[in-house]
Amino acid sequence: MKPKTILGIVLLVGFTSLLLMNFGSQVGGYMTFEEAEEADSRAHVVGTWVEDQAMSYSADSNLLTFYMADEAGTVRKIQYANPKPANFEDAEKLVIEGHSLENEIFVAEHILVKCPSKYNAEAPEVGSPETADAAPAG
Repeated sequence: MKPKTILGIVLLVGFTSLLLMNFGSQVGGYMTFEEAEEADSRAHVVGTWVEDQAMSYSADSNLLTFYMADEAGTVRKIQYANPKPANFEDAEKLVIEGHSLENEIFVAEHILVKCPSKYNAEAPEVGSPETADAAPAG
């Protein structure tokens, strides 16, 4: 083979492997707080806001702090240096992206609020007692 062809193949393989390594680090599953602490890198953690723990938002410093329990039940203090997301109190689940600090604090860079859907309620089956009252008179 010609040297230019070999060089082209080497560059193509190198570029492809670099692309896959970078893409692979961006696409990851959800972690627990303990897994995020062990990974010592950016992590996505799913959990719920612990309502009986303190939550505060300071407009002056633009800092939201609250406590969240992950799916394993581990609770951590969350610091988010952005405005409080809309419907935060109504959230069914939270997905936070960020990193852990050594003192069991998780610094969130992004928060996704998952609110309950108004479409989750199942419609009653036709002919069931719930729909009998709605049947036309005749």
